[in-house]
Amino acid sequence: MGSPHSELMKVTRRVIERSRPTREAYLARIAAAQDRFPARGALSCANLAHGFAGLEGRDKLVIKAIREPNIGIVSSYNEMLSAHAPYKDFPDIIKKAARENGGVAQFAGGVPAMCDGVTQGNAGMELSLFSREVIAMSTAIALTHNMFDAALCLGICDKIVPGLLIGALQFGHLPTIFVPAGPMTSGLSNDDKAKVRQQFATGQCGRDALLEAEAQAYHGHGTCTFYGTANSNQMLMEVMGLHLPGSAFIHPHTPLRDELTAAAARRVLDLTVERGQYTPVGHVVDEKAVVNGIVALLATGGSTNHTLHLVAIARAAGIVIDWDDFDALSQAVPLLARVYPNGKADVNHFHAAGGIAFLVRNLLDGGLLHEDVKTVAGEGLRHYTEEPKLLDGKLAWVPGVEVSQDAAVLRPLAEPFQPDGGLRLMQGRLGRGVIKVSAVAPERRQVRAPAIVFDSQEAVQEAFDRGELKRDFVAVVRFQGARANGMPELHRLTPLLGVLQDEGFHVALVTDGRMSGASGKVPAVIHVSPETLLHGPIGKVRDGDVIVIDAVAGVLDVEIDDGEWERRPVAQPAHQAGNEVGFGRELFGVFRAAAAPAELGASVFGPLVGEAPQGALARHETQHQGA
Repeated sequence: MGSPHSELMKVTRRVIERSRPTREAYLARIAAAQDRFPARGALSCANLAHGFAGLEGRDKLVIKAIREPNIGIVSSYNEMLSAHAPYKDFPDIIKKAARENGGVAQFAGGVPAMCDGVTQGNAGMELSLFSREVIAMSTAIALTHNMFDAALCLGICDKIVPGLLIGALQFGHLPTIFVPAGPMTSGLSNDDKAKVRQQFATGQCGRDALLEAEAQAYHGHGTCTFYGTANSNQMLMEVMGLHLPGSAFIHPHTPLRDELTAAAARRVLDLTVERGQYTPVGHVVDEKAVVNGIVALLATGGSTNHTLHLVAIARAAGIVIDWDDFDALSQAVPLLARVYPNGKADVNHFHAAGGIAFLVRNLLDGGLLHEDVKTVAGEGLRHYTEEPKLLDGKLAWVPGVEVSQDAAVLRPLAEPFQPDGGLRLMQGRLGRGVIKVSAVAPERRQVRAPAIVFDSQEAVQEAFDRGELKRDFVAVVRFQGARANGMPELHRLTPLLGVLQDEGFHVALVTDGRMSGASGKVPAVIHVSPETLLHGPIGKVRDGDVIVIDAVAGVLDVEIDDGEWERRPVAQPAHQAGNEVGFGRELFGVFRAAAAPAELGASVFGPLVGEAPQGALARHETQHQGA
C-alpha cells in the first residue's frame, strides 16, 4: 500500500475530532448492549416461548436451548421491484446454511421497498425519501425482540440500503452482513434508452415506442443496470466492509449468487460472540469506513443521493460528516470509472472490466483508502481486492485482475478519466448545494444566464411544451425540499433540459430538490440548502436574475446589488394543500415538519447522543452565513 494521501488523512482527522463526543456516546451504548449476550438469555420464559413458538423441529430446539447463535433476517422482498424479487428464496438458503453450520436463522421482519422508477413524476415520489426513515424504523422493530445474535440485511435499492443500515446501527452490537441480489443482465443500452426518452419529449416518437424501449432496458430480475443510487449502494456496502468481497454485481438466480448468500449466513455466525470472531456492525462502520465510502463514491462518479444518505448513515453511528468533507476529498480523488450516466457502459461492463476489486486495489495502492479497517471478511480492506469464484463447485476468493479489461470503463489510478472526483460543493449567495460533474462536459461546467423560476417540475414541462424555453436560462425550481414536499427526484427535467442543451442553448438547473444518481449531462446544482421553506436564499430568486454557476470554482451566485438582495423576502408557496393530501402524504406530515436540512441528511431523526439539541443545526447555519 502507498503512503496515505495527505488529504485523506486531513479529512479523516477532522471527522474523528468533530465526531468525538457523539462517537464515544455511540460506542458506550454498544458496549452496554454487548454485556447482555446472548440476547435472548435476558428474556423471561414467557418472552422466549413467544419467540420460538412459530418454529418447528431442530430450529425450535436450538433457540430454546440458548446455546447456538440465531440470525435475524430483515428483508425488503416484494414482487414489484425487479431488484428485490430475487429475495423470495433467500431465507430458505440462509436457514439451510445456518443449520449446516450449527446455528439457526429466523425471518425477523420485512421492510417496505418502493421503487423511484415506478413513482417518478407521480405523487408517490413525495414519500420516497422518507421511506428511508420508515425502513430504518421497520428494521429496528424487526431486531428489537432481542432474539438475535447477528443479522443479515437483504436490500439493494435507493432508500432501502441506507434505511436498513441506519436501523441496523441502532443495534450496533450485532454482527451484520448486507446480502445483495445483483444486477439484471444487460438489455437496451442506457445511452439508447436516453435517446428514446428525448425523442418522446420532443414528439419524435410515440408512447408505444417509449414503452418498448423501457421494457427492453428493464427486462428482468435484478437492479437497473445504470450507475444510480441502487448500484452506488452496492459499491458502498462493499467498500465499507459490509458485503462479502465481490458479491455486489453477481447476477440473481446463478449458482455463484446462491453460494454467496449461503456464505453470508455462515460468515455472520463466525462473527458472533459465541464463535470468537466478534465483529459488531457498529465497529465496522467507523470514521475510516465512512471516509472510504466517500472516496469510492467520488472515484466512481456515484449517486448524488449519497450526499444525503451517507451523512444520515454516519450520524446513525455517531459520526458527523458534511459536504466540506466530500468537496475536499473530491479535489484529491480521481475519477476511475465511466458508467452511465457518466459514460456509456452499465454496471455489468464495469464488473467485467475488473469491478470493485480493481477499484479497491488501485485506491489502496495509491493511499486513497484506509486499509486498517474492520470488515465482515476480516481485518483490513485488502480482502476486497479479491473476487469470488466457484472452483470445482466450491466457493473461493481469488485475486482480482490487476489490469483493466476495458480502459473505456475502468482505469488505473495512473490514467484516470479526470484528475478529480465526480462531485462538487457549490456555494454562494444562493446557499450550499452539490453538483455531479462527472457526466457534465468540461465546457458546460460554467453557466451564466437569466433565471426562470418554477415551483414544480410540472411547470417546467408546461413551459417546455409551450415553446418558451428555447433560450439560454437557468431553471430555478424551488419548494422541492424535504420540508416542502418530501424532496422528490426531478427526473422529468432531465430529458427536457437535455433536448435544449443539444439544440445549443446554455441551460442549467438549480433546485432545493433531488436529481438522484441519474444526474446527467446537464449541469444541475441540487440539494440547495437551506431549502426555500427553511428560509433559504434560493427563495429570493426572481425571473431574470442572472445566475452564475461555476462548477470549476464551486460558485453558486446571483448577480445583484447586495442591498437589494438583503431586502428581498424569501418567497412562500401560494398553497401547500396539494402536497399534503392523497397517496398517503397525510401520514408523512410529521416527517415533513421535522426534516433537517439536506446537508444534515434531510433526516427526521433527532440530535445524536452527546450532541446539543441545536448543535448540528447551528453549525450548519453558521456555514451558510459564511458562504
